[in-house]
Amino acid sequence: MVPSARSRTVLTLYTTADDVQCHRARLVLAAKGVSYERVLVDPARPPEDLIDLNPYASTPTLVDRDLTLFDTSVVCEYLDERYPHPPLMPIDPQSRARLRVAAVRIEKDWLVEVDIIRAGGRPADAARKRLREHLLASVPLFKAAKFFLNPEMSLADCLVAPVIWRLPWLGVDLGREGKPLIDYGERLFHSQGFARSMTDQEKAMRQDHEQE
Repeated sequence: MVPSARSRTVLTLYTTADDVQCHRARLVLAAKGVSYERVLVDPARPPEDLIDLNPYASTPTLVDRDLTLFDTSVVCEYLDERYPHPPLMPIDPQSRARLRVAAVRIEKDWLVEVDIIRAGGRPADAARKRLREHLLASVPLFKAAKFFLNPEMSLADCLVAPVIWRLPWLGVDLGREGKPLIDYGERLFHSQGFARSMTDQEKAMRQDHEQE
């Protein structure tokens, strides 16, 4: 039996099993080494306690005792401030703003195409092409630093890495041009934090592709 929303005394994350934004929040939690209760949600049938907590019944939704947060950026920035070590944003305002703007661009350019591909049908092929073009256009950013626009891992990486992880599953091949992105992804994928962040469904995305 799942505890009611009002009785929770530990950090709780309502998350779907394979969504990029949910994976983003789980990766932040894993990077921080924070223990929490993971509640897997079927988006077609959200549980009553989630509906009670969040008027949109959206995921990810974070519950920290009597505080409930939704919208992925809000959730991730709260976690970074609530658990300051290791920090996942640079100190200076310009660098922080640059990473925030980059995250907005990724949400509006990349994630829109990911959703179209997942929906299937004829529009998916065009979306794969557009997503590939967006990713390849970003190659210089991945050559400039070890992490995305930053010498250390940041909240932006927690958004980028789940997208790179899903590329084979989405049917997007970057070819030799995309090697800097693939190399970047492999560095993050082999970390313990990334492994902890994933659900069984997300792990299977690569396993199923490799077996084909």
